[in-house]
Amino acid sequence: MEWKGRRGSQNIEDRRSQPRTAGVRAGGIGGVGLIAVLLIGWFLGVDVRPLLQGQGGMEIGTGGSAEVTEADRERGQFTSVALQYTEEVWTGVFREQVDGDYVPVTLVLFKEATRSECGVAGAASGPFYCPADNKIYLDTDFFVTLEQRLGAGGDFAAAYVVAHEVAHHVQDLLGTLGEVNAERARVTEEESNALSVRIELQADCYSGIWARLAEKRLGVVQPGDFEEALNAAHSIGDDVLQRSAGQRPMPHTFTHGTAEQRGRWFQTGYRTGKLASCDTFTANRL
Repeated sequence: MEWKGRRGSQNIEDRRSQPRTAGVRAGGIGGVGLIAVLLIGWFLGVDVRPLLQGQGGMEIGTGGSAEVTEADRERGQFTSVALQYTEEVWTGVFREQVDGDYVPVTLVLFKEATRSECGVAGAASGPFYCPADNKIYLDTDFFVTLEQRLGAGGDFAAAYVVAHEVAHHVQDLLGTLGEVNAERARVTEEESNALSVRIELQADCYSGIWARLAEKRLGVVQPGDFEEALNAAHSIGDDVLQRSAGQRPMPHTFTHGTAEQRGRWFQTGYRTGKLASCDTFTANRL
């Protein structure tokens, strides 16, 4: 993806040089086990702090400022440009398909941990959109983990992560996210998980819309980029992640969808470019 030298978004809140607000203490669980637990949290979008309780796994406190390296600064600039691309695309989509104005989301960059209206954002929570304060929270070290641990490297794979979280903001603006989350609060855990899968697959589909228009309207997509994003979508399927953590895939616990589903819905959005094609809530086949 072409991004160097491009204009970045003004809606970045960079907290990486601020004093740390939380830390992870890894006593009790062995190193490999802790990594597996954190990976589940990062890539399933689930706060796994309860799994660490009693293991000396999570300690909330204060500390010194984290070091912001040159690599951190470059990843931050990349994220800013990727966010700008989402703003350009969704402004056009809302004008053409929603007959309304797109309100950009604020993206918070942090290192190790920070606070949000949805709780502590950290390694155990991963990138997420918080509807309580309408912000995305992202530790850019996530991009390193995406590449080195799951083999989903490349600029467009990282941009897909940003686009997916922005897609949740789009769902929030359209009223979908609030409506479905209210329903999730009234049903069983298994039913709630099933609704979560539909939310996430729709966000993957919206990410595909963004990828299509970033290519056709912005002209910033390069050869191989689509494959990078599709590989990232496949790499963070619930079934793949549970196997990576040494578990047998358990569909009733899935919250984001399988690798096949995530890739297929991303392709649906990319192929059509239409919000209407991303209605995962009435789809007979996910």
